[in-house]
Amino acid sequence: MSIRPASRLRAAATLLLAVSTATSAAFAQTRPAPPPVRDVTDTYFGTAVPDPYRYFEDVKNPEFAAWLKAEAGYAQAVLSRIPGRAAIYREVEMHGDAVAARVTDVRVVGNRVYYQKRLASENLPRLYVREGFGGRERLLVNAEAIRTADGKHSSLDYYAPSPDNRHVAYGISPAGSEDAVLRVIEVATGRVLPDEIDRAQFAAPSWLPDGRLVYTRLQKLPADSPPTDRYRNSRVFVHALGDDPDRDVPLFGAGVTPLAPIDPDENVVVAHTPGSAHVVALAVNGVQREFRLWTAPLASLDGERTPWVRVVDTADAVTDYAVRGDALYLVTHKGASRFKVLRTSLSKPDVAAAATVVPAGDSVVTGIVAAGDALYVRKRNGGVSELFRLPWSAATPVPVRLPYAGDIESLAADVRRPGIVFDLGGWTRFGALFAFDPAAGRVRDTGLQPQGRFDNPGQLVATEVKVPAPDGTLVPLSIVHRKGMKLDGGNPTIVYGYGAYGIATTPFFRPTWLSWFDRGGVLAVAHVRGGGEYGEDWHKAGFQATKPNTWRDAIACAEWLVANRYTSPAKMSVMGGSAGGVLVGRAITERPDLFGAAVGQVPMSDAVRSEFAAMGPPNVPEFGSVKTEAGFRGLYAMSPYHAVKDGVNYPAVLLTAGVNDPRVDVWDPAKMAARLQAASASGKPVLLRIEFDAGHGVGSTKKQGYEERADTFAFLLWQAGVKGFQP
Repeated sequence: MSIRPASRLRAAATLLLAVSTATSAAFAQTRPAPPPVRDVTDTYFGTAVPDPYRYFEDVKNPEFAAWLKAEAGYAQAVLSRIPGRAAIYREVEMHGDAVAARVTDVRVVGNRVYYQKRLASENLPRLYVREGFGGRERLLVNAEAIRTADGKHSSLDYYAPSPDNRHVAYGISPAGSEDAVLRVIEVATGRVLPDEIDRAQFAAPSWLPDGRLVYTRLQKLPADSPPTDRYRNSRVFVHALGDDPDRDVPLFGAGVTPLAPIDPDENVVVAHTPGSAHVVALAVNGVQREFRLWTAPLASLDGERTPWVRVVDTADAVTDYAVRGDALYLVTHKGASRFKVLRTSLSKPDVAAAATVVPAGDSVVTGIVAAGDALYVRKRNGGVSELFRLPWSAATPVPVRLPYAGDIESLAADVRRPGIVFDLGGWTRFGALFAFDPAAGRVRDTGLQPQGRFDNPGQLVATEVKVPAPDGTLVPLSIVHRKGMKLDGGNPTIVYGYGAYGIATTPFFRPTWLSWFDRGGVLAVAHVRGGGEYGEDWHKAGFQATKPNTWRDAIACAEWLVANRYTSPAKMSVMGGSAGGVLVGRAITERPDLFGAAVGQVPMSDAVRSEFAAMGPPNVPEFGSVKTEAGFRGLYAMSPYHAVKDGVNYPAVLLTAGVNDPRVDVWDPAKMAARLQAASASGKPVLLRIEFDAGHGVGSTKKQGYEERADTFAFLLWQAGVKGFQP
């Protein structure tokens, strides 16, 4: 066969580019042999759906395990040899460790304050307690000292102090698995009690006034059970300290009592608030935000004979609650896309006749908490949080003046004492932990969170714009970069997005991002539909059948950045994680020409098969089910794995995965990596970065986080052509 001169030149140029790129990508490393294609084709409602790597789903398959190990080694070798990567890691470590400690997860119980803290010299947070904010702190739980038999690290997943401050229940899990064992420590002595309860992954422990513990436990499964059974039939039990947990009496859950019929796929929780004569029980259909709620008198708790009364059904659209005495406060989006707050009685509940105590407005109600003096209400107006206080004797909430504009991520209060504790940060400052004192009428810094020299850099600027999506909807876009940056189209830019579960991407800053900004990098956060930035309507506009809005909003934001000279396609990447993997994967499969690189962090990639993973059934309410035609059509349209086409010039891709991930199974991103490697014609690298001692990121060590950040920045700077990162 002959080739005409012009065609020969084009072919030679294409070949030279592919060889050059591939050689650069591999840095002389040997690419692992591609995994065999073993096509399995399923037919859903007349549509044949091929799955060339179905056998990956058997993670114990030695062939898959060997390929996974080879891919991990290859990715590590390539990433570690990127020029400049070592320097990036040193900077990430310097910026991250410049502050004396990081404090998170604050709880106020009576006059004591509990919190997790990680010193700069430590790898994992530890649990501390102190008397008031100025008291001497005392270490309670050091997860870093707990190692598995094979040497893997453990982490603290959750904790719950008893109202009398005698005990703390807490969950410890190995290697980022979130497969927690529930334990109890005596606060005064630091003695760990012999009580150990396994299958306590989402235990949500709560204490009763008599010192008993209520907790949620997963069912005990036979070894040959399908993965989809893992989170079914959970139950709440009552545990007296010192008793055998396997003899604990079930209180609530699937099959416990006809007074509270629970679907096997619902997650269940029971909780008691100090000072109330009632307990409340919740049933949540997987990841669905709306829950059902029951109540029962505290004095009448009696296993399956407990007289539960249903207060809230799913149709009431309730997503949060707070209790004070007999009063039950509910956050709902029923008839109020941006949410409102209702009040009813626990002894005589009637949601239909409930009083509206915080009406719907322009801002989105994002949370409530009951303190001794008032109900505190958190709202979000654009990217800025607002805090309101509704005194128990008042009819109208009043604003709490915050020290600066920013985002409140969490609220902490005790219904027995006045005031509230909250964090406040933003796009260009890490922030601090503050307390509002109602007697003084002011907010003060608690001093719990030390300030590091990189926590409030003066050289960054944040800009908020709105970008029209293809259907005309205005999508908020937050842009962060160094001051004085030139709009010449030459800036390496990350377009970050999530867009699921009604979760808003709120302002955040981490000093470890300074290595990106200092090299001219731009962070552009696309507040796409599917999130909760503008309430429930915004969520439902990127949900199941409307999911394409999620990635098309991100694409519109990327196009705007190019049109306005922030960057160019060759220097722009798209990044997202977990459910945000749909956004990343579908953005590059729909517009591969628009991005030079992509990063999927533990990404959901095979949406069609995700339902058959352990966490698949709980995610059906958000994404849909292949068991219905509408559900299948939506899942097939949003599935990045199935949107990959052979012979397309895809961007460079870095996918991360954790072998112990309980939320996105390791086979999911592995399938996407194998499919892209086989299909892409660009010659650009497709790397699968694996953590064998981690999961979804929950419980990962500081060093693991630093290593991943350095790898990510080095990879993107390499692909953006930044000097100092080229082979």
